[in-house]
Amino acid sequence: MKRFEKLIEGGLLACALSSVFVIGAMAFFLFSEGASLFWYSPLEEYSVLVVNSEYPQDEISAFDFNSVKTSAVSNWQEISSLDASVHYLKAKSESHVDSVLTAVAADPGAIATLWKDDVTVLPAGVKYLSVPNITISDFLFGKFWYPTSEPVAQMGILPMILGTILVTICAIFLAVPFSIGCSVYLSEIAKPAVRNAVKPVIEILASIPSVVYGFFGLVVVVPWIRTAFNLDTGESGFAGAVVLALMIIPTVVSISEDALNGVSQSLRHASLALGATKWQTIAKVVIPSSLSGIITAIMLGVGRAIGETMAVLMVTGNAAVIPDGILTSLRTLTATIAAELGEA
Repeated sequence: MKRFEKLIEGGLLACALSSVFVIGAMAFFLFSEGASLFWYSPLEEYSVLVVNSEYPQDEISAFDFNSVKTSAVSNWQEISSLDASVHYLKAKSESHVDSVLTAVAADPGAIATLWKDDVTVLPAGVKYLSVPNITISDFLFGKFWYPTSEPVAQMGILPMILGTILVTICAIFLAVPFSIGCSVYLSEIAKPAVRNAVKPVIEILASIPSVVYGFFGLVVVVPWIRTAFNLDTGESGFAGAVVLALMIIPTVVSISEDALNGVSQSLRHASLALGATKWQTIAKVVIPSSLSGIITAIMLGVGRAIGETMAVLMVTGNAAVIPDGILTSLRTLTATIAAELGEA
């Protein structure tokens, strides 16, 4: 018998160790893949930047270059000590490379993008311009997400972080009061027949695929928000919050109701025997006694809201910009991963 118990213990230990190993291997793989982002320059592998030799620096940040490219910067003095008008050039074909290099050599404010294979020797007055690697600060606090921008990518995830936080907080504020109220009703007030009919329905709602919630949000919630708030489009952070609230309410209700049912009946009877009303017993005895279970339910709801992908992808508008408010289009981190999986 002892040998059999030892065998069972060994099997359980092997299961636990294998689970830890798999989770650790997955974490190592994901972080090692993600860390490679900081090892390379955001400049395209087959492109080079050239600038007039009067430019005082040897490198330019991805943000500054894209500002130059989009004409947001008109004078180099805005980002350096050189007082010259900015002229961005790009060779249309291999035959234009020499003329572009000649123009850069003659113009102190010129900067050009060329294919690396097309450049053999730089003429006098022209030098290469490098783009520094992406830093962790650039990645976490960068305001622009253009991972496919040519020839220099910008990879700041601050808009997605703020979008995720905004949608999640709003969803929790919408869902938690309804969830706690529903769980208290089912556990303490509802008749057994009502409880037995409603509880399975709530558990079924918790198992509905997220794409179904997303479709419901797209055809019902989004038009309602557009009409109610007189917006150009109802695809917004608020639409995502409403859909997420609908998704997490069944989970929070089910777990919270189980936590409330776990409170000993003797505590309820003691409270009533001391003269407390039913509502006083619920508020002062039952809920405080089950608070740890209720908090666990809320945390599970928060986890599902943060990790949800398809539903928010369908209703939030997917604008990778810092949101001005809950009624504007935004994008979450998970939606970005799903939408740009090919580029990722």
